[in-house]
Amino acid sequence: MNIVLLGPPGAGKGTQARRLQATMGIPHIATGDLFRSLAAEDNGLGREVRAYMNKGEYVPDDVTIRVGLDRLRAPDTENGCLLDGFPRTVAQATALTSALGRLGQRVDLALYITAPEELLVRRLSGRIVCHHCNAIYNNATRPPQQDMSCDACGHELERREDERAEVVRTRLRTHEERTSPVAEYYRERGTLVEIHGARTIEVVEQEVDGAVGLRGVR
Repeated sequence: MNIVLLGPPGAGKGTQARRLQATMGIPHIATGDLFRSLAAEDNGLGREVRAYMNKGEYVPDDVTIRVGLDRLRAPDTENGCLLDGFPRTVAQATALTSALGRLGQRVDLALYITAPEELLVRRLSGRIVCHHCNAIYNNATRPPQQDMSCDACGHELERREDERAEVVRTRLRTHEERTSPVAEYYRERGTLVEIHGARTIEVVEQEVDGAVGLRGVR
């Protein structure tokens, strides 16, 4: 089953994708993680990606399509995948449809998780991460026990450069302009399910499970 997760940064796509990955046994492909890995490389592509991310801008379609489709060629996607952050534009969605069609596959479901802008800004600008064990904390909702120190491994926590409040607002505006039409693309094809991510985690999980056919699985 191929599932696309849509929605603004901070809406909870990654949280739901990681949970579904564990339940469904298909890989969670987060283009944000792919781009951060590229941005850490000291080469032309890495510097280009890093510059876009630090300004809160999207990586151009041609680069995103190449990176996304390359990842889909990996053997672990044979039974489907959870796409988080790709496609982000209609051009990317069209490229994905064509690529999957050549394999006799399609996007089976597009989950569109939404939330109010101010909630998203609070979530993202307060987020801090451990790059050693990938634990995620939030100063507002889930602070570490010791300031800027990971509870799990003790390593120093960091705030992502692309999650400063002013950068977050730019990312949200860019999302509204470019990604919302992707939701309409999948709505027209009858595969879109919209979920309001501002409610309790239990309610959101129940609706997500129902959409993917896992109702009652806990």
